[in-house]
Amino acid sequence: MARAGASVNVTATPERVWQLIGGFGSLPDWLPFIRKSELSEGGRVRHLASANGETMIERLEKFDNTARNYSYSIIQAPFRVKDYLSTLRVQSANGGKSSTVEWTGQFTPAGATDPEVSNLFQGIYEDGLKALAAQISSERK
Repeated sequence: MARAGASVNVTATPERVWQLIGGFGSLPDWLPFIRKSELSEGGRVRHLASANGETMIERLEKFDNTARNYSYSIIQAPFRVKDYLSTLRVQSANGGKSSTVEWTGQFTPAGATDPEVSNLFQGIYEDGLKALAAQISSERK
């Protein structure tokens, strides 16, 4: 099983960060390469449209509002993986004045090597968290 992960520290309370990213349908609010998210099945499935026109369908597997994290799997996507499970987590830092956001995933490559797929998701997670940090920074100005 391959893995990838990234984290970023942001100068915003965990509550503020979770308010922005904690909704399962909220990716377009902070992730620039996701243009649209529509929820179905009572909010447990999201249908995503990327900036380049690709479609992804993901299922919410676990949600913990108190601990500020959720995990999801991929039902359909253009990625060459199976058994994908990812977690997005917000943790308190600096006595609650700032936050650490972690985005991790594990998956089995399908028709690709572990490093190819790990590097792909590493880039997605890192770019996504950089965009989140930039958005939160711009809100503080």
